Amino acid sequence: MKKKKDKKTTKTSRRDFIKATAAIGMTAVLSGKERLFAAGSDKLRVGLIGCGGQGTRDAISCVNSSANVEIVAMGDLFRDRLDESLETLKMEVGDKVKVTKDACYVGFNAYKKVIASDVDMVLIVTPPHFHPEQVKAAVEAGKHVFIEKPAAVDPVGIRSIIASSELAEKKGLSIVAGTHRRHNASHIEIMKRIHRGDIGEIVAAQCYYNIGKMVGYWTYYQRESLSDMEWQLRNWPWITWLSGDHIVEQHVHNLDVINWAFQAHPVQAMGMGGREVRKLGNVFDHFAVEYEYPDGVRVLSMCRQIEGCSIREGERIVGTKGIAHGSGVIEGQKPYKFEGESRDPYEQEQADLIASIRQGKPLNHGRRLAESTMTAIIGRMSAYTGRALKWDWAMNASKLDLSPPSYDFDVDFPPRPVAVPGKTQLI
Repeated sequence: MKKKKDKKTTKTSRRDFIKATAAIGMTAVLSGKERLFAAGSDKLRVGLIGCGGQGTRDAISCVNSSANVEIVAMGDLFRDRLDESLETLKMEVGDKVKVTKDACYVGFNAYKKVIASDVDMVLIVTPPHFHPEQVKAAVEAGKHVFIEKPAAVDPVGIRSIIASSELAEKKGLSIVAGTHRRHNASHIEIMKRIHRGDIGEIVAAQCYYNIGKMVGYWTYYQRESLSDMEWQLRNWPWITWLSGDHIVEQHVHNLDVINWAFQAHPVQAMGMGGREVRKLGNVFDHFAVEYEYPDGVRVLSMCRQIEGCSIREGERIVGTKGIAHGSGVIEGQKPYKFEGESRDPYEQEQADLIASIRQGKPLNHGRRLAESTMTAIIGRMSAYTGRALKWDWAMNASKLDLSPPSYDFDVDFPPRPVAVPGKTQLI
């Protein structure tokens, strides 16, 4: 259904999409008053940027994870998404939502207004394309950050996230990422055992995110009278410049676990993929990538979004003394099965972030999220072009920037063509 456009939105280039705000110290200084979080005695005021389904779920997890936490500001590109999210939040968490009408912001600049409001921390849960600029703005403004995965959609965005992570470290700010397996008890226990040598030396690994078509989980909006930009923004999971394709948006979870196991990123990738059944947007529906990690260790990565096919999701790490599964099982000389208690990792990641703020012991997961996302990005770049490529080239020399020419609901910006391996250029 056609939604009313934000008439106040103005054209903005990527270069001036952000303007820096004044730097502040480790604790948030708001209107000249220092906020203290010792022993969780003070309210932690949170702003939500991105009010879709995941943003709403993250906000609920955030306020349920710790005491004295409130959602006080919200921003989204679309009024209907914000209103729906606010209604859900009020129903689910009641008086923990303190959002007034004046603290609801809509349009391309909504994130700036949330960041500029009286908040200590922001949840950035927008389409991945926007993450680098929004993290940059939040860190420059002295706000702690929760950023949903992935970090970005292209190498230019990855470099921005790393720069923001470095700035956050200097300013004593926390950045915690939505790679929730890092906060899941069974994954944590398995990694402890891998890193202490229970499966010996890692010699290979496999990871998978092979599931169904995802239409239904994500809403697909028909074109009707929507402009090019609004149609793509509402259908962001199916558009490469917004989502990074599903290898980046979704499979990054598994690739993050592989990087965690190796305590390293790959050195090169060679991938393939395509669109066998998908007819919407310009993303692929399947990928297979061989990653090479340090010391020549090879990792097979597969992800697929096609209905009616075999489902497999998870990670398998092969060592000289055993095989570890991310789900919490080790087979081999030192067998193990996780049977402990495990808190909802979506709540745990928020609790870990909030504790770091209140204790004055910042967590900074920006670089590791950037590297796990870049792992997925080089897989997509290889599959799209049919070219093998090295990590160092992609990280340091690639000029790939998927940004649109401007940010405007009325911009003439038809979807880019689907990539064709062997013809799409490596940039």
